[in-house]
Amino acid sequence: MDRRRSDRFRTRFDVLLSAEDREAAGVLAEISYAGARREEGSHLPAGGEQIRLYVFVQPDAPFALEAHVTRHTETGFAVTFELFDEEIRNLVDDVSALVA
Repeated sequence: MDRRRSDRFRTRFDVLLSAEDREAAGVLAEISYAGARREEGSHLPAGGEQIRLYVFVQPDAPFALEAHVTRHTETGFAVTFELFDEEIRNLVDDVSALVA
């Protein structure tokens, strides 16, 4: 049984993770209205840790997503967004249109 609150869409956006005094690059592999999954990064934040992900979507300026780490995966980690944001909805809608 899939308990996800919303559909996830595959992406390949570069991201910069900022947590406390650490920063690390990676790839945003999936995104939904409720959360995202990051892969290929050098830093694995602790479960429950508050983080900020800066997502680089060309040609637009990067935007920040406030989230907390909900689980670790074999290649990275998943997050849940702290607040629902209209920018997140717009990004997910754009990504879903590209993969449709």
